[in-house]
Amino acid sequence: MKNLLILGAGQYGYVAKEIAESMGCFEKIDFLDDRAEFAVGKVQDYQRFAGTYGCAVIAIGNPQIRLPLFEKIQSNFEMVSLVSPLSYVSSGARIGRGCVIEPMAVVHPNALVSDCCIISAGAVVNHNSVLQEGCHVDCNAAVAANAVVPSGVKIPSCTVYQKKDM
Repeated sequence: MKNLLILGAGQYGYVAKEIAESMGCFEKIDFLDDRAEFAVGKVQDYQRFAGTYGCAVIAIGNPQIRLPLFEKIQSNFEMVSLVSPLSYVSSGARIGRGCVIEPMAVVHPNALVSDCCIISAGAVVNHNSVLQEGCHVDCNAAVAANAVVPSGVKIPSCTVYQKKDM
């Protein structure tokens, strides 16, 4: 079993921790956060924890923070994806590193979810679609078949993203 460090102890951090616990593959799970008193350290101190925690995931909603932090820390940790056992991810889908896939999310065959994406509860990533790095498909949102979502885009709750790559 491995130890997991979650960067960000806010709303996404709590969700990430619950998913990690439900996966049953981490011995120890802790947070780095600049404001949470219960965190084992601050985000900028990540290198100090690389020996104790082999795995990390970034649970920060803002992609302008999440993506640069992912680039910065990936050489120090195995960037794991947290996939809820209550989600459906097709065996034909490809999931990048450092993603969080919440309960009741669906990722269909031939979908590509690139590194550092968040797929929230009830969201659907339809077949043959592509989420580039750092995207967030919020609760009950959908990515239509064959759509390409540019890096860092958040698809709001209850909307459908349909743009195709031209």
